Amino acid sequence: MKTIAVIFGGRSTEHDISILTALKSVIKPLELTGKYNVEAVYISKKGNWYWDDRLKNISLFTSGDIENFISKAATVQMSFNDGFTLHKSAQFAGRKLSKKIDVVFPAMHGTYGEDGDLMGLLEMANVAYVGCGVAASVIAMDKVLAKQVTRAAGIASTPWCWFDSNQLTTDPAGIIKATEKLAYPLFVKPVHLGSSIGITKVEEPKQLMNALEVAAHYDNKIIVEQAVQNLIEVTLPIIGNTDLTPALLERPLTQSDDFFNFDTKYLNSGKKGGKSGAKTGSQGYSQLPAELEPKLYDKAQALALNVYRAINCEGIARVDMLIDKLSGEVYFNEVNPLPGGLYDHNWQASGVSSIQLVTKLVDLALQRQESQQKHSTTFSTNFLKQF
Repeated sequence: MKTIAVIFGGRSTEHDISILTALKSVIKPLELTGKYNVEAVYISKKGNWYWDDRLKNISLFTSGDIENFISKAATVQMSFNDGFTLHKSAQFAGRKLSKKIDVVFPAMHGTYGEDGDLMGLLEMANVAYVGCGVAASVIAMDKVLAKQVTRAAGIASTPWCWFDSNQLTTDPAGIIKATEKLAYPLFVKPVHLGSSIGITKVEEPKQLMNALEVAAHYDNKIIVEQAVQNLIEVTLPIIGNTDLTPALLERPLTQSDDFFNFDTKYLNSGKKGGKSGAKTGSQGYSQLPAELEPKLYDKAQALALNVYRAINCEGIARVDMLIDKLSGEVYFNEVNPLPGGLYDHNWQASGVSSIQLVTKLVDLALQRQESQQKHSTTFSTNFLKQF
């Protein structure tokens, strides 16, 4: 029986969302399979690591008792010799608990987890892990890099430009000039964040600098994008390494003066976007599947699959797109290398249960590692003998 470590939390603005993804959508279905030993590894907002079965209980977090728990619990040490092993001191003096990990299931959103940092550590440990690799994670979590890579692959996005946050003080006039080529309204976003945190919709030029300052509060890179008129937003979860399986194209339902922001996603239970007759989505506010003319549906699905391949995503990702419903044009918006809750509501509607989903993702992780082991990473030479 393989041992799987589910790592969640972290020093990210999406810390709390990560907890929900881990406990509800990853740990619970993994344990229900009866096929794995599942270990919960929590990273606090300060960056300390903890490993304990009590971390599987959501009430520990919802009650606020987590602070009391981590004030008393032993932190985890990790070794990377011939794999990935967790170590911690037990409550009894002189005892030490250890657990060799076969597969890591990252359930971390945002910085220091979803952005490639954790994946690099796991690659060096030579342990199988679920989800996108280092390069794909870096690209996917950098909205500028993602648009540059997909543009090189011939995939369309709306007009955009980006800035270093230092330019707000060193060259504000340059920022204003660069954005003059874009038509309002605009969206101003932190480049590396997910869950729509720090995003502002800007209707007129006098609002621009304030929106840039909000984004700069969260990130050192800022992207400014031209909004799509006659907008339909759609998103498509995809799983696979080389053979890809799309779920259902999903349309978040928002009001015409709103956008798919953090509150709409997580806090309002669909109240902002809910419409009578809407099909149930992640929080009850999505058309699932999106009600589009068949050719447009197929066009959006094809674009999402091309994005997944262009960025070299593996395991799982979700591609967000923007459609101009009058022109029928589909634009790439961004890609999420770890969808919140794995977007399991969509997979369930597609006929894939939560248990089947996590099992498939673990299998894909093991397949990728097996494939990587076929390639040599060392090279024998006589180079050092000359010294």
